[in-house]
Amino acid sequence: MKAKDLVVLIGIIGIVLMMVIPIPIVLLDFLLIINITISVMIVLVGMNTQEALQFSVFPSLLLVTTLFRLALNVSTSRNILAHAEAGEVVETFGNFVAAGNIVVGFIVFLILVIVQFIVITKGSERVAEVAARFTLDAMPGKQMSIDADLNAGMINEQQARDRRRKVERESDFYGAMDGASKFVKGDAIAGIIILLINLIGGFIIGMTMKDMSFGDAAATYSILTIGDGLVSQIPALLISTAAGIIVTRASSEGTFSNDIMSQLTAYPKLLYIAAGTVGFLGIFTPIHWFTTLPISAVLIFAALKMQKNLNRKQVEEEQMVEEQQIEEVRSPESVISLLQVDPIEFEFGYGLIPLADTQQGGDLLDRIILIRRQCALELGIVVPVIRIRDNIQLRPNEYIIKIKGNTVAGGELLLNHYLAMSPGYDDDSVTGIETTEPAFGLPALWIDEVTKERAELSGYTVVDPPSVVATHLTEIIKKHAHELLGRQETKLLIDNVRETYPALVDDLIPNVLAIGDIQKVLVKLLKEKISVRDLVTILETLADYGTYSKDHDILTEYVRQALSRQITQQYTSQEESLRVITVGPGLEKKIAESVQQTDQGSYLAIDPTSSQMIYHKLGEQVSKMVQSGHQPVILASPTIRMYLRQLLERTMQDIPVLSYSELEPNVEIQSMGVVNL
Repeated sequence: MKAKDLVVLIGIIGIVLMMVIPIPIVLLDFLLIINITISVMIVLVGMNTQEALQFSVFPSLLLVTTLFRLALNVSTSRNILAHAEAGEVVETFGNFVAAGNIVVGFIVFLILVIVQFIVITKGSERVAEVAARFTLDAMPGKQMSIDADLNAGMINEQQARDRRRKVERESDFYGAMDGASKFVKGDAIAGIIILLINLIGGFIIGMTMKDMSFGDAAATYSILTIGDGLVSQIPALLISTAAGIIVTRASSEGTFSNDIMSQLTAYPKLLYIAAGTVGFLGIFTPIHWFTTLPISAVLIFAALKMQKNLNRKQVEEEQMVEEQQIEEVRSPESVISLLQVDPIEFEFGYGLIPLADTQQGGDLLDRIILIRRQCALELGIVVPVIRIRDNIQLRPNEYIIKIKGNTVAGGELLLNHYLAMSPGYDDDSVTGIETTEPAFGLPALWIDEVTKERAELSGYTVVDPPSVVATHLTEIIKKHAHELLGRQETKLLIDNVRETYPALVDDLIPNVLAIGDIQKVLVKLLKEKISVRDLVTILETLADYGTYSKDHDILTEYVRQALSRQITQQYTSQEESLRVITVGPGLEKKIAESVQQTDQGSYLAIDPTSSQMIYHKLGEQVSKMVQSGHQPVILASPTIRMYLRQLLERTMQDIPVLSYSELEPNVEIQSMGVVNL
């Protein structure tokens, strides 16, 4: 435990002991001065903070100082009632305020207590309660604003995380202030009760036990009570004022004093009006002119001075803006900033603005958040921020999707319609505008609200325009996920694994493989729509086999075999068996004989005639499976799987090619056809 932690703990224990153990007068004076000093420091800190969270310890500090003040009250009351004295500090405050007149001193003290209890404490409590309520009510809106800025690319993930943490801390702070303000109110009530106890109890003890006359008892105990109340209420008043300043403090770039001076003096013309009003009072009322005219003169002088400063600042700001614009044009950064390419962009015509405008009911930003979460769960990667912008060069209802600055997909939407996709048979009563579903290329119709119910009863799949966009964007991200995973993104994924599996990462990187090697393996998996979410298994496999081979294709095959359970579940889903197109021995032999080995790795070199024959026969089998309503899956031996995948890379990219070693032993394989040469 550090020394400062130990000091705080001893201090808290000492405060509690003060309520039970009598304290010497000299030590009591010392503690009373410390109490006043702490309250002054709290007020000064509260005035010099730019926002409430810079003094986040204030609610807890408020409780500790209140407890300390009550402990001092108990100690001074014990000395007043037992010994008719409470030290020089209490006696000095009492004599100074009373000034020889106990009644005047008592009235002044009561005024101070009333101001403390009714004005400062009551106001601070109410402000803290309202601030806590509004902060909690505004929390969901702030969170949505952060998500919107993140999706729009205005902030990055770390900035969003920091802003969310700040919103949570604000809600915690104002909630704590709401509770801590109740201690301030209770402290004020306790101060009044202790005052009455000291005054009445002192009279009784003085006249009955100490044989004082009524006048002596009244003089002695009144002075001590007033002094005790002052040394208690003045720090309480200061801390209550600090609480009010902090909870009413709006976030700004300056301190409390700077804000007061800058904002009160921001309108010089109003000072002329104030000077004229004060001068009018001195000339046309019994108030003497030498009281008001000097104030009017000072206000006029200040207004002239401020107007001159404002004019100078305005000229300086205009010159600075011009210089910045010139520098931006001249600087190389003005061109370099244009080189930035966003990973994913979604652009739309002005007719689709309601999709993204939350004020018009658009929920596209919320859907994009769900898309990124879905891709993280299904693919195991963090999808970069999707830049959303309108583009006046597009048709009003057109949208396009770009990957790294290049258009990869697009479509058109009719906002006041629904997209209806046929269940396999057409209903003549369902009519609309013929179109193509953008995500999967299926024939569809744009139908109006009246036709929607009829289409649903006829078995059509009916979706609204935002769902069409969300589905299309999701499929495009899945299709191009391998393009979005670079070395930097791979490092972030590995750093996430390092937090829970540091030994695995340290053993693999950089001793066995570099981040670039791992990235290439992950890209090959994503290219064949294999999720990399189980990154621990992938890294374990690479650590095992990376010492034997640096060939990315071979390492990918080892990883696929390690992910056999995942791959099996991905393609069998709820079905009991896996229907596949089997590669015959003749075709396997042809591919195996066409593999060429080089120093850079192995590749498939097959003659064009054989390639066309393979494409033709595979195409026939794929068409049969599609017509029977099953997803085409090609099954080959482990030795030729990756080469067959290379052969089909361009013509049949979406058809998965699996090997026997990638399937679990308990899965039932049903061959729907054989491709052979």
